[in-house]
Amino acid sequence: MNNHLIGFVMNFWISFSLALYFHSGEREEKCIIEDVPRDTLVIGNYKVQRWDIKIQDFLESAPGLGMIVTVKSPSAEVQLSKLYGPQGTFSFTSYLSGEHFICLQSNSTRFVALAGSKLRIHLDIRVGEHFLDESVVQAKDKVNELNIKLEHLIEQIHHISKEQNYEREREEKFRKTSEGTNSNIVWWAIVQTLILISIGIWQIKSLRDFFISKKLV
Repeated sequence: MNNHLIGFVMNFWISFSLALYFHSGEREEKCIIEDVPRDTLVIGNYKVQRWDIKIQDFLESAPGLGMIVTVKSPSAEVQLSKLYGPQGTFSFTSYLSGEHFICLQSNSTRFVALAGSKLRIHLDIRVGEHFLDESVVQAKDKVNELNIKLEHLIEQIHHISKEQNYEREREEKFRKTSEGTNSNIVWWAIVQTLILISIGIWQIKSLRDFFISKKLV
């Protein structure tokens, strides 16, 4: 099993990443949710483009505009809150497993009524990956290059192991929740049955007492 896993990594050089772009108002905050295992490095690269009314297109960059990056852990604790430029890289290491909120907002100081410019934000998030410095790799001999790449592959395998453990934890939690729900449903059905039986016995007794009082039986 391990040999197949190592071969898979060697062949495909696994990279866990999310690359996308979205539009946002100049004063608007946009967030994405990333499900991250515990003790995992997350690296994000972003680039902001501003809409130009004259050319009716997005400019290549947004000079003078900064971005505030905020990261919240599953416990709602702020792990990162920092001002960057119109293009930059941020990183953090998760200490809890679960959904992390990654939010971006420009630092524009214009009033909301005047801040009508539209932004396009390109975002690339990589989870559990330590990037190889190609310049360093090229400067080394072949043996050291292979050692560096092997270390990188080992890190990827560790990340796969973390992902698998996290999925097992989620599966166990979901199984316990399902079992608890099923147990509650069974007990509620039993309670409903007992209530119906009690009502039936009470109705029969009431009718019997009524017939006896009227001397019909």
